[in-house]
Amino acid sequence: MAESKTEMAEIFERDGIVSIKKNVTMSDIAKRLHVSTVTVSKALSDKDGVSQELRTKIKQLAQQMGYRYHTVAKAMKEGITYNIGIVVIERFFNFTNSFYLNMYQQMIKHLTRHKYYGILEIISLEMEENLQLPNMLQDSKVDGLIALGQLHGNYMQKLKDTGIPLIMLDFYDKNIDADSITSDNFYGSYMVTNYLIENGHRDIAYVGDIYATSSILDRYLGYMKALLESRLELRPDWVIKDRDAQGWIGDITLPKEMPTAFVCNCDQTAYQLVNVLLAQGWKVPDDISVVGFDNYMYATLTVPHLTTVEVETEEMVCTAVEAMVRKIREPGYRLGRKVIGGRLIVRDSVRKRE
Repeated sequence: MAESKTEMAEIFERDGIVSIKKNVTMSDIAKRLHVSTVTVSKALSDKDGVSQELRTKIKQLAQQMGYRYHTVAKAMKEGITYNIGIVVIERFFNFTNSFYLNMYQQMIKHLTRHKYYGILEIISLEMEENLQLPNMLQDSKVDGLIALGQLHGNYMQKLKDTGIPLIMLDFYDKNIDADSITSDNFYGSYMVTNYLIENGHRDIAYVGDIYATSSILDRYLGYMKALLESRLELRPDWVIKDRDAQGWIGDITLPKEMPTAFVCNCDQTAYQLVNVLLAQGWKVPDDISVVGFDNYMYATLTVPHLTTVEVETEEMVCTAVEAMVRKIREPGYRLGRKVIGGRLIVRDSVRKRE
């Protein structure tokens, strides 16, 4: 039975012209027909596992709702584009935070080895908030998508609902059923915190907004485990934010009662913290020890150079590219959640206390 225009909230008619009011996802179609998103994806891409009657019903409803499935289906029938989409949130991709720029460069190198191209699209805060899909997906220019750095859960669900092969790189989301590759944030932070403890530190603070990303939270949990195992106090006033509500790293406010050491969630935050400490008359590491995480640019820009945890970005990127190529060739393939270990890099930012 045809749905009325009142029921079809996704389309409207004016002067005899039917227009789309919003992007319609596979999830929207699935909800209307009380089927799974996977069933909708199979029907629209003419894959096995869906009856002809249901396939026809799904395609008819998709057309009525204005879902742009026809270009995707055409691309699947003709073959693959050999393009992989790479999306990264704007605040993570700039020359003051070149960690992801480095990962992107590595990704292009590995894609070339597999005879694939990478198409980069930077997601603005406005696009993320408005759940606006990347242009490359709307135009069906890519065979798969790698999300580099944490995007909001609602936006990730929007990407997942398109049905395109998806990998989350350097983060995960417990609510999104998609493959992910991360560094071992928990153990890395546990390791570097224990290094401070082994050097006589008992009053240790953590710098990072623990609700900003899954990586920062996991690094906090590693710090917390190290303190608890050594029967050291966990003080709420020693968990210090380093970024604003949009995720931009900014001013760091020192606690009233100072610890002897700080564990920072990343090297850029550690760099900012050291500058704040120096400006207020503290000496690093004579008065205060500081450690970071990532072992990238800011680790050696900081004076003194940072003791930190090296993230194996090359292995993470290689794993992501190989998994994506396989997902495209084998639609049923799942990597799951892959964790890549790191290693402790000892430099000059920690003083041994007697």
